[in-house]
Amino acid sequence: MRIVSGRYKGRRLDLPKNFKARPTTDFAKENLFNILSNSIDWEDVKALDLFGGTGSISFELVSRGCPQVTCVEKLAPNYLFIEKTQKLLDAKELRIFKMDVFKFLDISKDQFDFIFADPPYDLPFLKEVPKLIFEKNLLKPGGVFVMEHSKSDDFSSAPLFKERRVYGSVNFSIFENEEGVE
Repeated sequence: MRIVSGRYKGRRLDLPKNFKARPTTDFAKENLFNILSNSIDWEDVKALDLFGGTGSISFELVSRGCPQVTCVEKLAPNYLFIEKTQKLLDAKELRIFKMDVFKFLDISKDQFDFIFADPPYDLPFLKEVPKLIFEKNLLKPGGVFVMEHSKSDDFSSAPLFKERRVYGSVNFSIFENEEGVE
């Protein structure tokens, strides 16, 4: 796993051999961030990374200058890897919560400029993730939400859907809360 850009650019983070997560590929991450960087000034962004997994997206956001990144991951080995990497990089901008994402969504009162979710592709409540984010009003006006999913999932009829991007086997649905729409 590699950090693509920013202050940690090129930094490789080696996952333990028995790590149970499907990290977003470097190729897909780089292309996604190239597109998003055309419209997002990362230094002004309060970000949320749901289903943190390896922490790859959280560390990419910190590396690009996000002043506040929240990462939610419930699996202990994944959480410990993210925590260890946070200390290694001295990423003080990152807050990590070891808890179920749906519990976090239920109790969070914060709003975010950017939200990324990479749930397990076989998650029974996968289709509920965008719905909950919008119902809980977690995305600020003008904010962007990106959902990573398998090619068999289609979110194009969901509210605030903007576009779908495909990079190899990785699919991203991008949602945008247009200015003034809450």
